[in-house]
Amino acid sequence: MRLLAAFVAGFLATLIFHQGAIALLHAAGAIPVAPYPGAPTWPFGVPQVISLAFWGGVWGLVLWAVIRNTRGLKYWGLCLLTGAVGPTAVAMLVVFPLKGISVDATKVVAGLILNGIWGLGTGVLILSYFLARAWLRPNA
Repeated sequence: MRLLAAFVAGFLATLIFHQGAIALLHAAGAIPVAPYPGAPTWPFGVPQVISLAFWGGVWGLVLWAVIRNTRGLKYWGLCLLTGAVGPTAVAMLVVFPLKGISVDATKVVAGLILNGIWGLGTGVLILSYFLARAWLRPNA
């Protein structure tokens, strides 16, 4: 159940926090990329935002493996650091070259910020799940 919660948290954090931050930056004119892209992906044709959210769920599992035994500031620091560095490194070093997308300092910085926000958001959702579960558990 914990792994499912971590996956769902990462999936939802992509839709809420990652894409929400993109929406705010796009509305402010700071970035040209629009949020919630609906273009079909190869090979299954699912909307790009759903594909991003799926991979956010997978990264939620990675984040859970890193944070599951931490508390306090260490928890939040690891959420931020793992979220910022992990997905950004994979995107810039693997995904972008496979897709023929150039990597520059602006994209790296944007990736670190947006994915760091995702990591914090995933941490919030994971913590919310466990707090709600504890609160709803009947007293023994």
